[in-house]
Amino acid sequence: MKTKLVLFIILLSLCTNLLAALSRHEEQEEEDPELTTCMHQCGHQQQYSKSDKQACIRSCQRYHQMKKEREEEEGTTMETQNPYVFDIEDFRTRLETQDGRVRVLNKFSRRSKILKGISNYVLVTMEAKGHTFISPTYFDSDAVIFVLKGRAVIGLVREDKTDRFNLEDGDMMRVAAGTLVYFVNKNENQNLVLANLFIPLTTPGDYKAFNPELFLTAFSMDKLEAALQTPREKIRGVFHEELEGTIFKIAREEVEALSKVKEGFWPFSTQSGGPFNLLGTRPYISNQYGRLYQSSLDKPFELNELNLVLSFSNITRGSMTAPSYVTRATKICIVGEGKGYVEIVCPHYVSSSRYSGGRGGGTKDKALYRRLSSELREGMVFVVPAGHPFLVGAGKEDDLHIVCYEVNARGNKIHALAGKNNVMSAMDKDAKQLTFMQPAEKVPLQCAESPLMLHAVAREMATACVMGSCRFGAFADKTLQAQSMLELIRARNESQHVLDGGVTPPLLLPLPVMKLAHGVMLLIMEIVHAMLF
Repeated sequence: MKTKLVLFIILLSLCTNLLAALSRHEEQEEEDPELTTCMHQCGHQQQYSKSDKQACIRSCQRYHQMKKEREEEEGTTMETQNPYVFDIEDFRTRLETQDGRVRVLNKFSRRSKILKGISNYVLVTMEAKGHTFISPTYFDSDAVIFVLKGRAVIGLVREDKTDRFNLEDGDMMRVAAGTLVYFVNKNENQNLVLANLFIPLTTPGDYKAFNPELFLTAFSMDKLEAALQTPREKIRGVFHEELEGTIFKIAREEVEALSKVKEGFWPFSTQSGGPFNLLGTRPYISNQYGRLYQSSLDKPFELNELNLVLSFSNITRGSMTAPSYVTRATKICIVGEGKGYVEIVCPHYVSSSRYSGGRGGGTKDKALYRRLSSELREGMVFVVPAGHPFLVGAGKEDDLHIVCYEVNARGNKIHALAGKNNVMSAMDKDAKQLTFMQPAEKVPLQCAESPLMLHAVAREMATACVMGSCRFGAFADKTLQAQSMLELIRARNESQHVLDGGVTPPLLLPLPVMKLAHGVMLLIMEIVHAMLF
């Protein structure tokens, strides 16, 4: 027994030393790959003297230090948080009853300074159970409503009458600030889900709701008596503390009474001021991989004043959009249904660095970009600023439905970066050849597919992203399955794009070291088992 105990202590000591060595190796691996690349380029410039190379390395180190300081000042790093993607916990509940709720997304500028340009906009979701009534409310903000799910009646209380309109999936509608509006969920067994973009007129980035049955009681009673020409006892009987609240269940007969809507020659008359069905228009893009619907500034005309358009994407499962960017607008998108992923190329968190080489052998400013990846699921929100290349894909199980509010849309254009008629293929041959330093016909930027939808079933990254492994994709699996150092090196080379995107891969140790650590742990487990049993 003493022999086993001594042997166990010796092996435990060896294991401790081994783990300490692995920890030191991990610290070395955490070195910024960008700094490593910069220093490597400095050391391999043949035209540089020894002193020039040393000066170049010092420049790399100074830039690296400045980059770290800048990230600390901005209070965020892309390793831990994507500034463009908002999950369910980024919403706060403004109103909740047993029959529904209203949730407000945190201010965009609170997440990142980059989003200051849309800090005045507020995204709100509203959910109501079957056969519910959302009592009349007006807002100090203009609102653009989109029906994500369900069928409803909307009532707009004008100066001298109430107009009612039917709402269904894909309907969009502007509600002007100060207009009393109520909703009725016509379905008994399906929730009504609305996305609402508010444009506040008084307090930037914040909107307020006003419910008459609640705020009228804030006036002094003698003033109410005079204004309403009604005794205070009767006023108290109407405005009492036992009111149902702003979202509550109603009887089938009440639903039917509120669902009586005058039908006319609408929905395409812009004079009615009613809803406009985006899904009833001709798709902007349509093929076997998905459909894209998009409004314009003049249809419906109410959006022109707001400088806003809406789009709806239905991406077929296993498919993705081509990489593209918008020239002027900022896209505020909410996932209505399904699972998928988004990739956005960001230039803001990595400054320009000095590098040597290229045509002419001089020292140049090199723009560095970071790929920000995230999984998507129902209820999540993501923002794509103007000029930022991006792509969106659906998972292998379900289609992906996305609604985008595109603000500052006047004069905006979509430029595809791959597919048919993309902006890169339109580049003249001479400029393309100089840019990519190879014959123009060898630059793979054009294919026969539609400009905005490409098939993506073969992309392992698509599945990995949906499963929550966006950062490392198939590389992590290949690392675990590698049976030789050669396979390990090949897997690392295949995943080099991860480094180019600025994401550090998981700790990668030499295969013999990993196998040794694994063997030691197994041996210790066997000894402990023998001692105990």
